[in-house]
Amino acid sequence: MMTVTTEKTDVEVPRHVPQVAALWRRIATRPEAGALGGAILVYVFFFVTAPPFRHFAAFTTVLYQAATIGIPAVAVALLMIGGEFDLSAGVAVTMSSLASSIFATKLGVGLVGGAILSLLLSLAIGALNGWLLIRTKLHSFLVTLATFLMLQGLNIAITKLVTGNVATSDISAMPGFNQLQTIFASNIVIGGAQISIAIVYWLVFMALATWVLLRTKVGNWIFAVGGQGDSARAVGVPVVQVKIGLFMLVGFSCWFLGQHLLYAYNTVQSGAGIGNELLYIAASVVGGCLLTGGYGSAVGSALGAFIFGMTTEGVIYADWDPDWFQFFVGAMLLLATVVNTWIRLRATKGK
Repeated sequence: MMTVTTEKTDVEVPRHVPQVAALWRRIATRPEAGALGGAILVYVFFFVTAPPFRHFAAFTTVLYQAATIGIPAVAVALLMIGGEFDLSAGVAVTMSSLASSIFATKLGVGLVGGAILSLLLSLAIGALNGWLLIRTKLHSFLVTLATFLMLQGLNIAITKLVTGNVATSDISAMPGFNQLQTIFASNIVIGGAQISIAIVYWLVFMALATWVLLRTKVGNWIFAVGGQGDSARAVGVPVVQVKIGLFMLVGFSCWFLGQHLLYAYNTVQSGAGIGNELLYIAASVVGGCLLTGGYGSAVGSALGAFIFGMTTEGVIYADWDPDWFQFFVGAMLLLATVVNTWIRLRATKGK
């Protein structure tokens, strides 16, 4: 009688397979993973459907549109990671421009003095938002909604009262204008195309915010107060100072963008900026920030702003009705939130 012995043969799995799977999980759990995929898809879509989109000069315009959203969005993203919102950011940008111009022309402090006083005012409004939040224990949605309405009214009322118009005077002939324009609104020529310095500032702010979040104690505090505020307070995290500081950071970013717009266009319309706060928040959410706080990244907010910049210009280059832009903003916000959640859940489950 013949006995046949069968041996169990192990199938050798290539060593690099688990390494690739681990790398995928690491990438997928990053807040900006979904935004990166979305940015690639939007870029390819408009590259195919909008021929002007393929030119370098057009791409610099896309980057500029992204920068005007991305500069405040970086600060808004940090605020959202800290668990709060700021609905006043859009009109705060306009307020800082108006304040600089009015202080310079009506108080006689000059353009530099106007910029400094405007900065102090922007920081004070941010601090006030944070202080009211802490003192009243109201949700930041309500506190900053009230600030938004007050600033919206003050922007128009004070501008009309001081200038007799809905816009500020042209400041281009004032002493020091050229120097400040070089700082805030100059252009760099590369490859025959003019690249706004606002793009450079945007990328620098994003890099600094990323370093703070990932490499400093303050970054740990921001994540802690957004994730578990009470627990963070119990272990010694200065929750009050962190939250007020984040609102002041938003104030600074609004001031900076406001100075850029003032020196790029020489004058400011008092009713501008309404609705832009939603773009800053949307860019942060598309970039992976959770509405509940404790999760997100500055890089993600930059990718979200880049997506909106591509959509803004892509709709124009494709010769579509620009009224569709708001539809795309809403659709992308919904889709990005769903995709980011899906990717994060699959990654955390190890799939």
